[in-house]
Amino acid sequence: MVLVTPTSSILLKWNSVRRFNLLPLSNILRSQYSSVKEPTDQPDIVVPKNPLEPFQTAHLQAENGAIYDKKPWKLTLEAGKRYSWCLCGKSKNQPICDGTHKNTFLKIKLRPIRFQVEKTGDYWLCNCKHTKNRPFCDGTHKLPEIQSATAAVK
Repeated sequence: MVLVTPTSSILLKWNSVRRFNLLPLSNILRSQYSSVKEPTDQPDIVVPKNPLEPFQTAHLQAENGAIYDKKPWKLTLEAGKRYSWCLCGKSKNQPICDGTHKNTFLKIKLRPIRFQVEKTGDYWLCNCKHTKNRPFCDGTHKLPEIQSATAAVK
């Protein structure tokens, strides 16, 4: 963000520490200040891909499950190992499926999302169940409608 005061020859430039720097107005003509970008509150989110996605029917389950929690869960996952992510939101072993959806008395139509990762490491799995990149968190839990909803975990 660049602010120019109308009564003086001072340029206020937003720096990386989120403070304004006072600079002479003549610097505005230099190329390094002409392409100042707006600061972003959040870095770009890199969401991993599920290698099993082409072989599953997760896209046919348009519904989202019950919001279990309003923040993601960090898990260490092994490369090549298959996991089942709970989509219904009723599992007691969140975010991994424990088979609760199989209980006929609960009448749950949603099924788990099978997935695996390409390399071993820490991954953030969605607990709000509204991610567009199932099962990995894409930041959807920050939306006002998710934050205002009632979650199973307080």
